[in-house]
Amino acid sequence: MPNKTMGRNDSNHDSNHENNVKVPETTHQISSDSWFQVAFVLTTGINSAYVLGYSGTIMVPLGWVGGVVGLILATVISLYANALVAMLHEYGGTRRIRYRDLAGFTYGKKAYTLTWALQYVNLFMINTGYIILAGSALKATYLLFWDDHTMKLPYFIAIAGFVCALFAIGIPTLSALGVWLGFSTLLSLAYIVIAFVLSLKDGLNAPPRDFSIPGDGAGKIFSIIGASASLVFAYNTDMLPEIQATIKQPVVKNMMKALYFQFTVGVLPLYLVTFTGYWAYGNSTSAYLLNNVNGPVWVKAVANITAFLQSVIALHIFASPMYEYADTKYGITGSALKIKNLSFRFLLRGGYLTFNTFVSALLPFLGDFMSLTGAISTFPLTFVLANHMYLTAKKDKQSSMQQLWHWLNIVFFSIMSLAATVSGIRLIFVDSKTYHLFADL
Repeated sequence: MPNKTMGRNDSNHDSNHENNVKVPETTHQISSDSWFQVAFVLTTGINSAYVLGYSGTIMVPLGWVGGVVGLILATVISLYANALVAMLHEYGGTRRIRYRDLAGFTYGKKAYTLTWALQYVNLFMINTGYIILAGSALKATYLLFWDDHTMKLPYFIAIAGFVCALFAIGIPTLSALGVWLGFSTLLSLAYIVIAFVLSLKDGLNAPPRDFSIPGDGAGKIFSIIGASASLVFAYNTDMLPEIQATIKQPVVKNMMKALYFQFTVGVLPLYLVTFTGYWAYGNSTSAYLLNNVNGPVWVKAVANITAFLQSVIALHIFASPMYEYADTKYGITGSALKIKNLSFRFLLRGGYLTFNTFVSALLPFLGDFMSLTGAISTFPLTFVLANHMYLTAKKDKQSSMQQLWHWLNIVFFSIMSLAATVSGIRLIFVDSKTYHLFADL
């Protein structure tokens, strides 16, 4: 068994000792970050380059009423569900620094394994989407200057995957992002402001747009169900305990501050660019908003390059649970620059992202991945499991009405998960028949 270290400093150890709360073994940092830094980690996830797709993947299938009401409702229910998970962080007298640890303590070993499998699939698919996004941004930049179509999307996806791997090798832990979160915020502001301004200009000068929901019959229904999965995908990380593990004591109180920031100030840029993009282009809005906008070449280039760079940083957040698992399992401790540690990260993280990049190039259907990810993992992990774990943990302290409320949530979101999974698989199947593998979208 390799020698593992505990990721906490003396002051955190004293604080935990005083509160009589145990900290599980991990080689990554625990209780090292302020609530404000954690809030920016959460906000980075919400306002990643994925926001450039919501006008097309959420608003187009749902229309004005469904899209606006859906996004606002998704904000409220996501805050509620995440708050339930956050309040269970010290459940049973131990900090539950991994989602699977919380599920395992609540239900047993089978739940631990199932939760880890669902979370792994979720994070893998989110990272697949980030690599598709990064590749799409690079391709869009290329076409601004060279419209010869010599370079295809799969080539740009390969370049994006390589850069993501280099970043993953250089940044050992989630807490080590530090200053990169500041860069991420600036990068997000750049492409969001540019997309907003150019969309606003196009919308003011454009003829009347068609805002009707496209499609008919079964196809329209499946698109609406798929968009509902994209709604919950937009707000949720499915790794809240892993992020909460980095926050300083008092853990629950500080995490709630971070969540309130995420779901108030943090969602405003998302609303701004999503609604403006749909207003400007109607139901012809693409799954990557910067493909619609008109403006100076250099401005569009800045937007695409910042979207690419921000995707690299955001991917690292969503890959960190896998990295923490491997580093802890194999005792990767000490300086991040040690030859052993660098070699380990090169082989494991490089290998993981190589496979991720291959899948991204093979099936570059961004909107479909968003829907399927929300369906098979976000609904079960964030809504079904969160409500049931809270119900189980606090059962003796809840009234019959409160218990009924949680059961209604469990049943409703279970049905939504099943329906959205069928819809997501159907969307990928339809697109796979329409486009060949390694398509140049």
